[in-house]
Amino acid sequence: MRLGYVDPDPRHHDEIMSNMTIGMISSYGDLKPPPWDWLWRQSPQPFGQWRNVQIAANCTHPDWLLMYNFHEFPSDRSARWPWRQRRSPAGYDAQVQALRQQVRSLPPERIFFLLREPPFAEKQQARIDTYQQAQQWCGFVSGPDDFAPQPEPMPAIWYVSQPFEYLQAAPPPEKLRPCSWITSGIDRTANHRQRLEFLRQLQASNVTFDLYGRGLPDWAQVNTAQVTTYGPVANKWHAIAPYTYNLAIENYADNDWYVSEKLWDALLSWSLPIYYGGSAADRLLPAGSFLRLPSLDEHGIAYIRAVTATPDAWYAAQGAIAAARQIILHELNLLNWLAVKVRG
Repeated sequence: MRLGYVDPDPRHHDEIMSNMTIGMISSYGDLKPPPWDWLWRQSPQPFGQWRNVQIAANCTHPDWLLMYNFHEFPSDRSARWPWRQRRSPAGYDAQVQALRQQVRSLPPERIFFLLREPPFAEKQQARIDTYQQAQQWCGFVSGPDDFAPQPEPMPAIWYVSQPFEYLQAAPPPEKLRPCSWITSGIDRTANHRQRLEFLRQLQASNVTFDLYGRGLPDWAQVNTAQVTTYGPVANKWHAIAPYTYNLAIENYADNDWYVSEKLWDALLSWSLPIYYGGSAADRLLPAGSFLRLPSLDEHGIAYIRAVTATPDAWYAAQGAIAAARQIILHELNLLNWLAVKVRG
């Protein structure tokens, strides 16, 4: 028996009767196996119901399947590296059979593939290979780059864990501090290292901000008169909502497609983002709903210092932030994206 939401409004009867369930698999460690309630916070209805679809990640017989940042496609390595295939405990055919079980024997036209990672130059060929593999299994393959069969910005997910109804209707929370930044100590690519170097420069300046994040290097965890470091948070609302401004600095800012939850989290928390990223955000959100950080250098630091010195920019942006929040909740929402794709 599948979970379902019964809407008492008879005008929605036909839509409810045609509900479809969407399962999900991912290569993200935290989503293996996925929790049943993955994304349920992104719907005002119980059980992850959004219009005529329901996200139920572990459903054994879903109508559709979402491959969400999935990379574990079968690879016939014997063609290129014969010795590796002999060493492998499972051959290519076994890998194919295992993935068929994961996709629950759905045909390709019932499977969506979404790649969420930034299109780093260092990983370009691996990304192209992933798209080619995904096309053998999925009827729709998308990613935030020009290499994708269907290039488009990533549908919105967010990591502020307030209920949907609260995010939709609540007024701005009290602002207690000027600025926060949630980042990490990842340094795998040149882009990551550039961001860490900007963090080092910002901490050495006289800009006041609070720092949150996982895996931060030791040098970043030293409190000063201007900077307090708190470490990881489970709910980003706690690290953004009490702040007038939030530094939303993408790992990648060099194409017209990539934009991540950094922007959605800040706006849903009623903080004005000081955003460093590509042009996709300008197409998706109202003008004035975020500020553009000009660069990751001394000019960017001077801009942050000037903006965060007063709450004036935040007050001026209230209407644009309110409009952007509704767009994120109702239009850019991944659940809405799935509902639109399922309905064709």
